[in-house]
Amino acid sequence: MCRLLLCLLSLASSITFSGCGSSPEGEAVAPPQESTSARPVSVADSKAPAADNWKPEKIEAAHLPNAFRLHEKVLSGGQPEGEAAYQELQALGVKTVISVDGARPEVDLAKKYGLRYVHLPHGYDGVPEPRVKELARAVRDLPGPVYIHCHHGKHRSPAAATVACVSTGLLSSSQAFVVLKTAGTSENYRGLYQSAESARLLESHLLDELPGVFPETAALPPMAEAMVAIEHHFDRLKKFSTSGWKFDPEHPALTPAHEALLLREQYTELLRTEEVRKRPDEFQRILRDGEAAALELESLLRNESPDDMTAKRAATVFLILTQGCSTCHKTFRDVPLSEKK
Repeated sequence: MCRLLLCLLSLASSITFSGCGSSPEGEAVAPPQESTSARPVSVADSKAPAADNWKPEKIEAAHLPNAFRLHEKVLSGGQPEGEAAYQELQALGVKTVISVDGARPEVDLAKKYGLRYVHLPHGYDGVPEPRVKELARAVRDLPGPVYIHCHHGKHRSPAAATVACVSTGLLSSSQAFVVLKTAGTSENYRGLYQSAESARLLESHLLDELPGVFPETAALPPMAEAMVAIEHHFDRLKKFSTSGWKFDPEHPALTPAHEALLLREQYTELLRTEEVRKRPDEFQRILRDGEAAALELESLLRNESPDDMTAKRAATVFLILTQGCSTCHKTFRDVPLSEKK
């Protein structure tokens, strides 16, 4: 199910995400290690796998959604959440974690397990060329294996991992399509497919020209921060909808009505911003419709044990929210970068 309102994020992705690499929170690339016995996997040690009948290797990990190994040095998957996920990354030998999602990385938790975090987010409309180079240099120069992730690991991270691998010679351009299809990347994200399939091996001097400083957390504008929060509220509501909107005793701090309230507040606050007022009328209409639907959903869910009729109406309202999300994605978010120029 598409995630609510991330369309806003990609509208500014080419501006927001292409200039994050020089964040003051970044660290310079460490000098190459000389040890041959315990040296992390490097591009120099690696070769592209044979193209015939090749596909990414599925990684069985309970806490790393949709995880695949593209190459000895590069893995792709969903967001690691909680200590168990970082323990799995450590067990896989991962040395560097790269997030291409807007959410703030769990830097301290990663460090606890000896992992370095790098934050290089991009949108669903494709991987901008400056970001392609940053991802390629990170994969080339930082200790590996490298785990590249987005939220669910199905769309942005497979594309990012693919362009990084092709740009550094770890995969051939003919293998790009296979990665996205194996990971389950939706063909609706034409920009991601275009970025992956247009990726080519980059000459080393093009990567050497970059600063070589990578941020642990990238600076995001307020609108992008709001999109991250909205995505999480929407995902929680989706889980509640599958259980008939019933209270979950294992997570007493989370209630359907409260999540709907927080979602509605995000709509309301966004509609007050100058950024949204500059957007097309259709864009603003979708936001207003979403605000009204979230308000109704909150009202319906105030009873922690809704009757069947109320639960059915809540499901209908949630579907309206989802359809608004789909319309926004199709009209604004998922338009490839090449068509926005």
